[in-house]
Amino acid sequence: MSEFRHQNWAAGLIANNLTDLFIERTKAQSLFATCDDGRNITYNEFWSIAGRMASTLTSAGAKPGDRIAVQVEKSIEALALFWACVRAGFIFLPLNTAYTPTEISYFLQDAEAFAFIVDKPVVTSTAHFTIDDLSKGRDDFTNADTTWNDIAAILYTSGTTGRSKGAMLTHANLASNALALIDTWKFTSNDVLLHALPVYHTHGLFVGMNTVLFSGASLIFHRKFSPEAVMRDLPHATTFMGVPTFYTRLMPLVTQGNTKHMRLFISGSAPLLAETHREFETRTGHAILERYGMTETSMIASNPYDGKRRAGTVGFPLLYVEVRTEHGGIEVRGPNVFQGYWRNLEKTQEDKRDSGFFITGDLGHFDDEGYLVITGRAKDLIITGGFNVYPKEIEDVIDAMPGVTESAVIGLPHKDFGEAVTAVVATNQTLDELAMINQLKTRLAAFKVPKRILFVADLPRNAMAKVQKAELRKTHAGLYLTQ
Repeated sequence: MSEFRHQNWAAGLIANNLTDLFIERTKAQSLFATCDDGRNITYNEFWSIAGRMASTLTSAGAKPGDRIAVQVEKSIEALALFWACVRAGFIFLPLNTAYTPTEISYFLQDAEAFAFIVDKPVVTSTAHFTIDDLSKGRDDFTNADTTWNDIAAILYTSGTTGRSKGAMLTHANLASNALALIDTWKFTSNDVLLHALPVYHTHGLFVGMNTVLFSGASLIFHRKFSPEAVMRDLPHATTFMGVPTFYTRLMPLVTQGNTKHMRLFISGSAPLLAETHREFETRTGHAILERYGMTETSMIASNPYDGKRRAGTVGFPLLYVEVRTEHGGIEVRGPNVFQGYWRNLEKTQEDKRDSGFFITGDLGHFDDEGYLVITGRAKDLIITGGFNVYPKEIEDVIDAMPGVTESAVIGLPHKDFGEAVTAVVATNQTLDELAMINQLKTRLAAFKVPKRILFVADLPRNAMAKVQKAELRKTHAGLYLTQ
């Protein structure tokens, strides 16, 4: 794809920022969301909620560019808070509700957050507000003057070494990607997305919400995923987005009869097993559309809407996005690629080439029909249930535990979660697996805690003394598949 298309993704738009795009592409009185708490929210009502939140934070002293950290349960108000930040020029910083106080402390300090938004009052040196506090402001808020290049959000994404890094996403990053997805997936104002994803990462917060917003579609809004609740409301939806775990849990419930009205099922955030793809199509007649993306780039590629959706591939580069494979490594360029890592120029320069290509760290190739195939990860990233887990963080905690010589954390195949976090611990003592897991639960978010800890005398190493995680993965590959 030519550089000309990259530079002109906004051609034809009146908008100069996300706020303008919202106003340009939504209809005030149209239905935005049907909520599982019984509320029906129009676009105008949603915009007013965001305005009151922006007004409250501005009155408290927040200025354009300030970071607003958020750790709240999923709600329409949580979605509106992102748009409050957009309207006021603040930078939205969503945090997983599973993060522990120790983890949260790091994010607040690193981002120098102006405010921390929570469900209930907490003890923190950062000024904090409950989500209810924010609804008391005026809703006739005057929008800040922002541009496509201004940062709209910082999403923290860990590395295999060191602490978490904040990926800075601009108005242009989010807008261009949403418009590309609308084009690729054929979203219109007639669509109804059943939204059961979390809203503290890219998939639920941006892929789901922005695709709906900028096509003028609507949401059926579930605060959490429940197979039974999804099946109850599926007759009223046209589209559904999920992680592979959602599909494995829906499998016993879906049939051709109860899904025949659906237009599209989309999967992402983790690799979809070819077995799951085939079984779902056999049961429903629908081929799940798998796509590929990451925090730093939003969505990169997608299987086609019209045409064969090939199991084991992630399809073709999106509109405005250029993908190349350099020595087997996947690199991406386009208006979707993040501005850089928050206050980490060294890491930004390491991962972004002067040409504008971002080094994803994933390995892959294009097959003979042009479909992108992901073959592995250059780093040891584990994706479990749609969440990214970085082994080094967990290994550091385990290595500090009494009796542990050293540890290696790996991902092993798991039919439900895709990969299961597993720790292999070298020790010369008798250790209690359950006690260690319970201790880790006090230090780490639940999705990071190993499902099993395996004890060995020594970890396998190569001639350079590097731990051979590939060998560990091979040795224990069937651990969860026989359960």
